[in-house]
Amino acid sequence: MRSQPSLIVHGGAWDIPDDQVGAHLNGCRRAAEIGWGLLREGASAIVAVEAAARVLEDDPTFDAGYGACLNAAGEVELDALIMDGATLNAGSVAAVQRVRNPISLARLVMEKSEHVLLVAKGAERFGRDHGIPMCKPEELLTGRELERWRLLRGMNDWRTSRAYGAVYTDTVGVVARDERGNIAAATSTGGTPNKLPGRVGDSPLIGCGAYADNQTGGVSATGWGESLMKVVISKTTCDLIARGLDAQRAAEAAIQVLDERVKGLGGVSVVDALGRIGAAHNTPRMAHAYVTPEGDIVVRITC
Repeated sequence: MRSQPSLIVHGGAWDIPDDQVGAHLNGCRRAAEIGWGLLREGASAIVAVEAAARVLEDDPTFDAGYGACLNAAGEVELDALIMDGATLNAGSVAAVQRVRNPISLARLVMEKSEHVLLVAKGAERFGRDHGIPMCKPEELLTGRELERWRLLRGMNDWRTSRAYGAVYTDTVGVVARDERGNIAAATSTGGTPNKLPGRVGDSPLIGCGAYADNQTGGVSATGWGESLMKVVISKTTCDLIARGLDAQRAAEAAIQVLDERVKGLGGVSVVDALGRIGAAHNTPRMAHAYVTPEGDIVVRITC
């Protein structure tokens, strides 16, 4: 039986400045248009979330792919996860530096290896062996992130710099349900500004940065990764759906758990097994786009 597809895209939950609101809205809209166009043509949820995530990775507005933030050594390290709710198969990569679209490398790990997570040079070698083009690390660098890195490097107290960096969490994500009822989720990030080299947050970890299960729903998370990991935010959201909550109420309940248990900051975007959309956050703002049951794309910055 064919059903109406569903799609939600997010461009990060943080204190988005007024002068960046337009770019966030435009980026989320473009990603939603690409993903929704594929779903309407009958593409699978996996194909749609990868394609939409690539749009966000290519947009320097967001902390993913080109334009990702820099670690304490002044380098870009990228993480990504993709998950198939029909099979519970997943693929992820972490700390890669020579791949423009880590979400595509994550999908390759899922479909062409026996593993779930590959990191750093091993992930890059796997991608190169399977035809993923490599780039120079500096090709992922933007002037905006270089200036932010210089500012953070000048802060002597790591707690001060970490507090500054924690408000900037432009991790991107996509969740879709296709016309066959299959759900997929994808998340991609450059992590937190001025992070220690080798730091891996929630984004590439199953159940934390994303989760997808046809029996409950799909989730992509964004925010302060260290807190999101502690409550396994994406799987927690799906478990709340399993207890009878719809997508919106599950999203709100999961953020309440994040706040009450670990005083964390973040947001989740959700599609449940019936195709209902939900989103919630406890940061000042969150950028997202979703498709209504009538097929209209709505783009919002929620406060």
